[in-house]
Amino acid sequence: MNHAVEFLIAAPLGTRVVVRTRIEGGYTDALGYLRSCDASSCTVETKRGTVTLALAEVVAAKEVPPPPAPRPRRPLAP
Repeated sequence: MNHAVEFLIAAPLGTRVVVRTRIEGGYTDALGYLRSCDASSCTVETKRGTVTLALAEVVAAKEVPPPPAPRPRRPLAP
């Protein structure tokens, strides 16, 4: 078992993570909150929806800090 998979299995649910997985032709990343993890897959809630990732395809994973606060809107110029 690789370190990334060990991290995902041990991470508390709700941890903000980035997970890199192998796909046809390269790699892809999922950035979001860890919602579930079992012996074969993990689920990450991203801005675009929930994705389920096969642990066999995971090549890297780590905890990331919370997203930055939204910037205040600038007033429109007169």
